[in-house]
Amino acid sequence: MQPPHPRDSGKYPHGKTGIHRIFHTLIHSRDGFIATFRGEAAFRQLLLLHALLIATAFLLDISRVERAVVLAVCFISLLVELLNSAIEAVVDRISLDHHPLSKNAKDMGSAAQTTALLMVGTVWGVILLG
Repeated sequence: MQPPHPRDSGKYPHGKTGIHRIFHTLIHSRDGFIATFRGEAAFRQLLLLHALLIATAFLLDISRVERAVVLAVCFISLLVELLNSAIEAVVDRISLDHHPLSKNAKDMGSAAQTTALLMVGTVWGVILLG
């Protein structure tokens, strides 16, 4: 009987642990951020929008908790766009052919980003107008 393949063991086959693994994770994260920035106009637009909102958050006369919340929703929107871009990349990698499930996946990612932006607008509105 053959031993199980490393990918079937539930462990990562690359063998990186501890600080070495953290370092490589940061490298992959940087690469993903750069790829998204270079390849996705929507991400660049959101990054600019949220950079302005984040800068504004530090100029407003609001409590620390309110500032933390408006900053958090900005970062959540950026996270959603990164995940949306990842979904689109995987769908396009599988096939560029039109397929209802591919359309659904892309549309759901877009809906997630729209929801995140609605959350940003709502939170900022409640804090600024409330």
